[in-house]
Amino acid sequence: MSSGEDGGSERKAMTPRLETGVRRLDFITKGGLIQGASYAVLGPPGSGKTLLAHQIAFWHVKHGGKALYVTLLTESHARMLANLEAMSFFDASVIPDKLHYISAYHQLETEGLKGLLELVRRAARQHQATLLIMDGMDAAKEFARGDLTYKRFLQELQTFIGIIGCTTILLSPHFAGDMPPETTAVDGVFKLSLWLSGPRAVRELVALKFRGSDSLLGKHELEISDRGVIVHPRTEVLFSNPQEREEGQRSRMAFGVPRLDKSLHGGLLSGSTTLLLGAPGTGKTLLGLRFLLEGARQGQPGVYFGFYETSQRLIEKAEGVGMGDFKKYVDAGLIEIQWQPPLEHNLDALAERLLERIQERKVKRLRLFVDSIAGFRSATVYPERMSRFFSALSHQLRMLDVTTVYSDETALFSPNVDAPQPDATAYVENVILLRYVELRSQLYRLISIMKMRESQYDSGIREFSITDKGITVAETFESAEAVLTGHAVVRGAPPKAKATRKSPMGVRAAAKKAARKPKRKPAGRRPS
Repeated sequence: MSSGEDGGSERKAMTPRLETGVRRLDFITKGGLIQGASYAVLGPPGSGKTLLAHQIAFWHVKHGGKALYVTLLTESHARMLANLEAMSFFDASVIPDKLHYISAYHQLETEGLKGLLELVRRAARQHQATLLIMDGMDAAKEFARGDLTYKRFLQELQTFIGIIGCTTILLSPHFAGDMPPETTAVDGVFKLSLWLSGPRAVRELVALKFRGSDSLLGKHELEISDRGVIVHPRTEVLFSNPQEREEGQRSRMAFGVPRLDKSLHGGLLSGSTTLLLGAPGTGKTLLGLRFLLEGARQGQPGVYFGFYETSQRLIEKAEGVGMGDFKKYVDAGLIEIQWQPPLEHNLDALAERLLERIQERKVKRLRLFVDSIAGFRSATVYPERMSRFFSALSHQLRMLDVTTVYSDETALFSPNVDAPQPDATAYVENVILLRYVELRSQLYRLISIMKMRESQYDSGIREFSITDKGITVAETFESAEAVLTGHAVVRGAPPKAKATRKSPMGVRAAAKKAARKPKRKPAGRRPS
């Protein structure tokens, strides 16, 4: 993930690059913009075009370049800069020596495109610009007699900037169904979009065209904050070339619940991915916390990544079921709680936050509990992405030697086990099912191991209990069998005689035996 932050790329391009300073945009372009090339940034009002251009400009001058910002708009420079003062990248000290502004609208209005071109040439030479930004190209297009005249203007502009080696960014408004003429004349095109998914506003960036280099295709969500523009590449594209993990000695990661660990033949294999599947209230969160606590007791670090419980609530919940030392390990930093407040999250931003924090810790054999998949599911605007997203995320966690436990919910009461993510078994090695069974107005919890891809396991169904003393799993199948067959026995009640059920073969044998037995004559009346 870090390669996307500093503008680096695994494969360095041979041509000189201009880093943008926009977080992960340089990762999408595999190293940044190509020096001396021209780019069009298209998007509707409010999509972030002007902010993106300024962020690139301030980064460029901070690292030794000189930028010229030409406006073809009626908005004053003072008002434009006032809107940027709240951004962390804004630095008034570089204006006007390193970042110079000129308004060309009057020149365009009086002398047309020819006068505009001459003004830009003169200002670029005078200020020795290495980056040129022209904001409001739709105004220039309006003064052209047609698309051909406008394209000729763009060609002459490109010829000039190519001679002086100045990278150019042209900003134009874009509406659905419209494709400005500059898209065919420039070396690269970035399209920004702003649309509504229900009540949620979604910003996205697409690299439609990028000559001279490879780039990450498709839509990538874009975020705007006081840090400026942040691009979140799609996780499944970010890790589209997964590396094979070097297989070493793998260990067993126990839950600390004796009978469950015995059923798992000692615990989950390190580096594996497990799905805790169950209805609300069956104990998924508590079992996940127990997994982290057992690791902490053995000196293994753990991370809780959840959406529904604050740190204090989790500690109280753990202490209420016999995990009294949970807080001790949280305070010591061995267990880290990452709570995601109930806000409008970005799916890929969540994955970035999780992976970056794990990488920052630089520890081995880390345990991770994600509570739950539903939190990620609610953050996506494209539900069809979920399978590919989790497959890529899970594989990357394996590469980091993280033993991951996800939780996900099923229906509260259902005769069938229907996973919310039907293809979840494709990206997890292990599945543990927790469920309720109702019998005589009482609920019973049952636990079973549905799948362990890399290990033997006990597939029996057992009763699962949560008390103030802790979590226990029954040693035998008897209690679960009694619940499932409807013959539950109340603890402490006197034993009842067992009713025997004969097989069909036994019934036929009994009938033959009865036929062979001599029949007694009915007692008659004796004569008087």
